[in-house]
Amino acid sequence: MARETNKKTSKTKDDATQLIEKMVKINRVTKVVKGGKNFSFNAIMVVGDGKGKVGYGLGKALEVTDAIAKGIEEAKKNMIEVAVVKGTIPHDIMAKYGAGAVLLKPATPGTGVIAGGVVRAVLECAGYTNVLSKCMGSSNAHNIVKATFKGLSLLKTEEQILRERKITREKLYN
Repeated sequence: MARETNKKTSKTKDDATQLIEKMVKINRVTKVVKGGKNFSFNAIMVVGDGKGKVGYGLGKALEVTDAIAKGIEEAKKNMIEVAVVKGTIPHDIMAKYGAGAVLLKPATPGTGVIAGGVVRAVLECAGYTNVLSKCMGSSNAHNIVKATFKGLSLLKTEEQILRERKITREKLYN
C-alpha cells in the first residue's frame, strides 16, 4: 500500500510540473534603517495549465529566487477556472481594480494574443490563443493582474447562462 501512495504523489508532482509559470514583475524594495539600507524583492507570478485554470501570487523574500518560489506557491493556491471557447473569451468584458482597468475582447482564429506584457502572461497561462486587450488607467502591474483576473472570473459561457436562467437556447436568442 505504501508504494501505491508514493506513486500517486509522484503523479501529482508530474502534473504540477506541467503548469506554465510566468514572471510578471520583480521589484526591488529598500528599507532604510539605522545601519543602512535593507534590500528585499517581491515577485508577481502567474501560473496556469493552459486549459482554463490560472492563478497569480505575490512572493516576498530577501533573495529573488525565494521570492519567485513563494510567488509560484501562492499562485497555485489562488487558481481559478476561466471560460475558454475555441481559444478565445466568450464575450467582451471590462474590469477595473484600483486605478487600473482592462478591456478584453474575443478575436477570430489566427489573430493571436494582442496584449501588453502583464495581461499577455495571464492570458497565455490560462490557455487563450486569440484575444484582444487594452489596459487603461494605471500601469501598475499589481492592479492590472488583479483587474485581468476580475474580468476573467466574470466571463460566462453560453451553457452557464442557460443553466442560470433555466431557459432553452431558442428562448435565449428569440
